[in-house]
Amino acid sequence: MPSKFPKIFLYLLGAILAINLLQAHFTELIFDEAYYWHYAQDMAFGYFDHPPMVAWMIRAGCLFFEGELGVRFISCLFSVATLATLWLTIDHPKKNDFIPHFFILAFSMTLLNAYGFFTLPDTPLLFFTALFLLVYKRFTEKPSALAGIFLGLVMAALMYSKYHAVLVIVFVLLSNLKLLTNKYAWLAVAVSLLAYLPHFLWLYQNNFISIKYHLFERPNDAYRFDKYTLGFLVNLVALFGLTFPWVYRALFKTRPKDTFTRALVFLTYGVLLFFFVSSFNRRVQTQWIIVVSIPLVILVFYHLIKDVKTRKWIFRMGLINIAVLLYLRLGLVIPALFPVHYESHGNKLWTGELKSKIGDIPVVFENTYRLAPMYAFYRDVPTYSLNNINYRQNQYSIDESERTVQHRNVYYVSPFMTNEEVAFTNLKGDIYYGKYIENFESFRKLRAYVKPKTFTLSSEEEHLLQVYNPYDTDIDLSKLKFAVGYLNDYKRIKDIIPMSVRPIDGKIVVLKSNDTTNFTFKLPKPKMKDPGYFRIGISENGLRYGLNGNSIKLE
Repeated sequence: MPSKFPKIFLYLLGAILAINLLQAHFTELIFDEAYYWHYAQDMAFGYFDHPPMVAWMIRAGCLFFEGELGVRFISCLFSVATLATLWLTIDHPKKNDFIPHFFILAFSMTLLNAYGFFTLPDTPLLFFTALFLLVYKRFTEKPSALAGIFLGLVMAALMYSKYHAVLVIVFVLLSNLKLLTNKYAWLAVAVSLLAYLPHFLWLYQNNFISIKYHLFERPNDAYRFDKYTLGFLVNLVALFGLTFPWVYRALFKTRPKDTFTRALVFLTYGVLLFFFVSSFNRRVQTQWIIVVSIPLVILVFYHLIKDVKTRKWIFRMGLINIAVLLYLRLGLVIPALFPVHYESHGNKLWTGELKSKIGDIPVVFENTYRLAPMYAFYRDVPTYSLNNINYRQNQYSIDESERTVQHRNVYYVSPFMTNEEVAFTNLKGDIYYGKYIENFESFRKLRAYVKPKTFTLSSEEEHLLQVYNPYDTDIDLSKLKFAVGYLNDYKRIKDIIPMSVRPIDGKIVVLKSNDTTNFTFKLPKPKMKDPGYFRIGISENGLRYGLNGNSIKLE
């Protein structure tokens, strides 16, 4: 019986793994990777921005290696596993004659190439999408209880990778509505929900903060064709580089003749259509559509086997793509070779410059979940991202990082400083300023609740404000100041007006530990014209107002 993986396939797969491992070791972290490394320091079934798979991968990789390679090791394994899984999914009697074409096709896809070593939520999403399609194919060929259980586990793994996975599952289901009458398909759904239950519980325990942020709190901008829809169309090209005409030609010419091919076509068109429609509301990031690379590898490979013209052009343009990508990958390590400054350049330098000035004391970075974990990764000292009303919530808003810097002497780095001492300068030339703070104290987890009702700026009505203190100690009210932040219709903060609050229950001097204190307040008049929303912010010890309340619609 011939091997499912011919020797030439294994040689090329091994070469890609070696390249990715070397790249993973010699390339400094990018900011998102540092942020996800921060996730992995506190293992959980969920995190502010994403499900936990990316953190689990990093924690597992760091058991084998230190530094950048530890962060990226599992990603390197997942990338070659993705290619192997795709190969197993392809059923064609002539496929072994076109192994080089398969690798050129897959390796020339820009983000499929990049996520061969970067550790981002899309890395496991790609692998489990490929695995899901393989298992689904086997399931449709021979449904059984065991196949249903395995399919359910893979669906759960998909959802543990990234919330976008729901699109993969839904569009495959829509391609085959007969699954609604298949008892083993329902078994798969039950298994997936059961396996995903820990994340549901995490969401419930954290007041569904991830869902609320992504659906309701995320800032946006007014629609612009060039930034939104045209940007989406450019992303369609960027995803495949020079091979894009033949990739989409293969897609357009594909006519589904079986259940599995129909699933591939539905998945591809479904994701593209979903984000095309989304582009009329917000900017679509390139990685959001990367999942279509998986079904397209299969569809395009089938097409190039039978179409000589497509095969020749994919081979030629794919080699050029790969040459460019390998050059750029070398530029990730050697900044002089890269056409622009990239975020993997100079992180060891700026973190070293800062530590040489301040030593081992903790650092508080205001409004940057990017710099805080990067400094902690490279310099092994406690850091905290203190988020104010001008920024956004993130993992630092809900984890225990704040506790590590409380009542300690810290170095405070802020984008709002200009006259303090220079903290560091990065390779791009950006200057960051900082200062020392003794006995640092912050209360960013104070929550401000306003009862749902109709709010108008013309009213002089007093409103109820409830402030919950989640800390284990009472908080002196004299340390706090309150403000209303006014936002435009796209939830961008535009105006911050200090305000007075009045305790309802007599003369309150402290916010009691793990308790709620009731106040009344009036909405102050904004300077901006026609605000769309407002939110409550609380300042402690002279720090800028925090993100303590949700955005509330103004009528």
